[in-house]
Amino acid sequence: MQNLRQVLYAPNQLTLLRLIFIPPLIVFILYGRYPAAFALALIAGGSDALDGLLARRLGQQTTLGTYLDPIADKLLLSSSFIALGFSGQIPLWLVILVLSRDVIIVATVLVMVLATPLRHFPPSIYGKINTVAQIATVLITLLALTFPLTPFHLLALAGVYCTAVFTVLSGVHYAFSIPGRLRKMERV
Repeated sequence: MQNLRQVLYAPNQLTLLRLIFIPPLIVFILYGRYPAAFALALIAGGSDALDGLLARRLGQQTTLGTYLDPIADKLLLSSSFIALGFSGQIPLWLVILVLSRDVIIVATVLVMVLATPLRHFPPSIYGKINTVAQIATVLITLLALTFPLTPFHLLALAGVYCTAVFTVLSGVHYAFSIPGRLRKMERV
C-alpha cells in the first residue's frame, strides 16, 4: 500500500504529467504547431526541475520516482527527437545517433543487471552534459520554428552538432567505464 501511495506524491505526479505530455507534443510537432510544442516542452522541462526540487524539499524521494523520472525524461526526449526528425526539422542521422546510443546503453545495463551483481548505474558528467545538449537542441529547434529568425536557426544548428559530439563522447565514456567497474567488482 505504501508503494501505491507514492504515486500520489507531488513529485511523482509531475513526472506522470510529463509522460502525459508526450502524445500531444508529438502531435504538435508533426502537425507544425510549433508554438504549442515549444510551450509544452518548456512546461515539461520546468516540471522536471520542479519534481526533483519538491522531492528533496518535501522528503518525498521514492523508489518509484527514482525509476520513473529518468524513464519519463528519456521518453520525452526520444519522442521529441523522433518527431522532429520525422518532420524534417532535425537531421535523421542525429536521431539515429541519439537513439542508437540509448538502445546500446539500455541493453548493456540490462545485461549487467542480469549477469552481474551491479545494480547502480549513476550518470556520468558526460551523460548529464549530453542530456542538457539534447534538451537545448529540442527547445532551440522549436524556438527557431516558432520564431524563424536567423540567430535562432544558427543556435539550432549548433545544438545539432553539440548534441552529436556529446552523444558520441558520453557513449564512448560509458563503454570504457563499464569494464573498469567490472574489474573493480572482481577484486572485491
